[in-house]
Order: sequence, then structure tokens, then C-alpha cells
Amino acid sequence: MIKIAVIGGGRWGKNHIKTLHGLNALGGIIDSHPETLGSHQKTYPNCNTFSKIGDNGALAYPAYVVAIPAQYHFEVAKTLLENGKHVLVEKPITLNSPDATQLIQLAKENNLTLMVGHVLLFHPAFNKMKSLIDAGKIGKIQYMYSNRLNLGTVRTEENSLWNFAPHDISIFEYLTENTPNQVVSRGGAFLQPHLHDTTLTSLHYPNNIVGHIFVSWLHPFKEHRFVVIGSKGMLSYEDTSPKKELLFYEKGIDWVNGEPIKRDGPTEVIPYESSPPLTNELVHFMNCIQKKEDNTKINGEKGLSVLKVLEEADLSLAETFPPRTPSESIKKRDYFVHENSHVAESCTIGEGTKIWQFSNVQENATIGKHSVLGQNVNIGSNVNVGNYVKIQNNVSVYEGVELEDYVFCGPSMVFTNILVPRSKYPQAASKYYQNTLVKEGASLGANATIVCGITIGRFAFIGAGAVVTKDVPDFAVIVGNPGKVVGWMSEGGTKLDFSKD
Repeated sequence: MIKIAVIGGGRWGKNHIKTLHGLNALGGIIDSHPETLGSHQKTYPNCNTFSKIGDNGALAYPAYVVAIPAQYHFEVAKTLLENGKHVLVEKPITLNSPDATQLIQLAKENNLTLMVGHVLLFHPAFNKMKSLIDAGKIGKIQYMYSNRLNLGTVRTEENSLWNFAPHDISIFEYLTENTPNQVVSRGGAFLQPHLHDTTLTSLHYPNNIVGHIFVSWLHPFKEHRFVVIGSKGMLSYEDTSPKKELLFYEKGIDWVNGEPIKRDGPTEVIPYESSPPLTNELVHFMNCIQKKEDNTKINGEKGLSVLKVLEEADLSLAETFPPRTPSESIKKRDYFVHENSHVAESCTIGEGTKIWQFSNVQENATIGKHSVLGQNVNIGSNVNVGNYVKIQNNVSVYEGVELEDYVFCGPSMVFTNILVPRSKYPQAASKYYQNTLVKEGASLGANATIVCGITIGRFAFIGAGAVVTKDVPDFAVIVGNPGKVVGWMSEGGTKLDFSKD
């Protein structure tokens, strides 16, 4: 039996852990929270536990479940795939399409299984519903709707659409065997500015099929209801009902002599096999790895398809925030900007770049393709940022700083651009700015400070909290205050050990 490690033992990860343990397939548990990890150590004393994937032995397993917050899915899944591991990553696969595409390509290149946790695709009620539709039980599909409502489970990093709707989008695509050609979403934000608590999303599919998804975490009672209406009848399943019955309604409208006549036939309870969806999903994951079972039902491409619908819905949803309406140029862009970030019209942004919430890109800045700006990032006027650059939360890249391709800026690290700053005697004019160049592939650790007027060499590694006051050679590892060379790092991020010279 293959052994699988679970990364993230919290709200949903604990269910993966319990299920894998029951299948005798639990290998290890990785969680950065000591309390959570300690609880699992007591419950599963024979299971290896780790606080991070970099711990010794943490990457010893052939397959992993990634059940951590969505903003970390890409980095963790990428690391696992690059290390030759099979991956089941919870929904959504990533927070943007370019990252998801990169994971799919990595899995293909390394001949690895990549699955996405759309667990309802393994729910026996929905599988039965699909077989009935394929058999013509309800005729031609006309309309689908899903209500996923609750009080609570409020998130601070994602809206209700991203939290709840991926399940329903995956089911819509499963039943229609198609993707929508139009997505319109509207909603309301009440608890947190620009974070929708309730949304109603309309999806239009080929062959005149329409779907609606209503989600909310501000609802007085819990309801998970799914309805499919066809030309010959209707199917309904309510997961929150006591009996969890799948019902067929022989109801509809028939045209008789040019008049619409109501058809109100009997209601039929449809029996279906009872089995835990998560167990079915994990068994399928193992079979895909060991028995090369077909993975087209829940592979990375299906996860990407759902993600693209979420992105379209998010763009539509952004239009509901007055008074700011995206301009035509923004609507047609090939990069992503969160609705509560600002990008000056004079900027140049490359294809596939993502700019997340509360960030600001000032006039005439240039950002290359497939770069990522995290939360609360400021890019100063005339700054050049290269391709595939990653700037983590709370970083300001001031005018005079240039970042070449593949540079990594850790959370809250600091650039300066004036050597002798004074509030009483301001030096705001650009002629006082000292230029700083960060060359290709360099990594700047969290809370590091880069004093202006220097060059950071290619693939250099600046440790967390280091204060860098002079030029850094290529591949050098810098730590301390003031920063000193303490070693050398390979291009791929491995610390080098020289036995001689």
C-alpha cells in the first residue's frame, strides 16, 4: 500500500488524515502549527510528523495531499512536483491560471499524477445523477442551480465565491461535459471591504444550458441544494437534508396545440450507493499512481478549467464595487489585478503577471511577464521589474531600484533609495536617488534591508533580517548586520560545500 503524507492538518486536512489512516495509507503529517501537530501526534502516535517540508524525512513519501490555505498551493505543489512526488492539491488548484498551467506542465514533464480536490465528483449521489442524465432520464438539460449557504466559515483571504463555488462549477462541468461561454457574477460585501460575503453567479453553457450558483456565509441556516431541470423531468439532491435523498420529479411544461401545459407527475426516490466521497477520491488518487487509472475526471486540467471560471466570475464581480469600474483596457488585459489594487494607466505589465490586493504600481513602472506581487506591495515610478519575479507581502520597490528576472523578495524586506534621508531637508528629486540593481535569480530574505547604491549579484542569497551595505558577489550567501559572506548557493538553491579552496 502506498503511503501518503498530508500537508496541513487543519479544518479539512484533518479529514484527509483520518481517511488515509483508515485506509492504512497515512505516511506523515506536516503542519506548521505546534498545537495542531501535537494533537495529531496524540491521535496517530505511529505516524511521522514534521513542522515543514524542509525537515529531514518530510519529503520521503511518494505522494502528498496539500490541504493548506489556497495562497500557498502553488509554491508547495511546485516543490513537491519538482521533487518527483505525486500531488493531490485541494481546491482551488492555485489562485491564478498561469501558476496552475505551470503545475500541469511540471506533472507532465515528470510523469506524475496531479489531482485537484473537487470531492463532489466522487459523491455517489452526483455520480448517480450523471448516469441518469446520460441515460436520458430528464431529457435535455436546460437549467441547473446550486445553493451553498451557511452562517460562518468567514474567510479573510478569499471571498465566498472562491471558498464555496469551486465544488459547484466542477459539478456543472461534469454534468454538461462542457465549459461556460459566459460568466456573470454579482454580490455584496458587508463584513470586509471588497470581499464578497454573498454572490450569485450565472453561467451560460453551449446548447442553451444555464446554471446559477448562490453562495453565502451570512445565511440563517445551512443549505446545500442542487437541482437539474431537463425537458422530461427534474433531479434534486440536498446534502443537508436528514435522509440525503436523490429525487426525480416527473414535472415540466409540455406544449399542446401551441399552449404551454403543466406536467405534474409523481416524485420518485432514486436509490444510490452510499460511500464516503473523500474515501472514493483518495482511493482514486492511489489507483492513479499505482494502477495508472484514468485521471481525466479530476486532473490538473479540470482544476484549471474551474479556476478560469472563478477568474471570469471575479472580474465580473469587481464591477459591482462602485464607483470604480474597470476601464476597457483593464477588461482586455492578459494579466491579473485584484479589484482593490491600483495600477497607473502609464504602466507596462507583462502577460500572466498577478498583482494582489492593496498593491500600488505607480506611473511608468514596467513589470515583466509571469511576475507575482503579493499583498500591500508598492512599485515606485519608473521602476523596472523583470520576468518571473516574486515580491512577497509588504514590500516597497522605490524608484532607482531595478529587479532582473527571477528575483525573489521575501515578506517585509526593505529597499532604500537615498543615503541620507531627512524630513526637514527632503531629497525627493530623482537626482538624489541612488541606484540599486538586483541581478537575475537573487533571493532577498524576509525583513532584509538593502542599503541603496549597490549591486546584488546573480543567484545571491540574502538571509532573513540581513542588512546589506555593499556589493554582493554572484552566488554569495549573506547573513548578519552588517551583512557578510558566509557561504555560497547554487542557482537551484542548494548551499554549496567546498572541501578545498
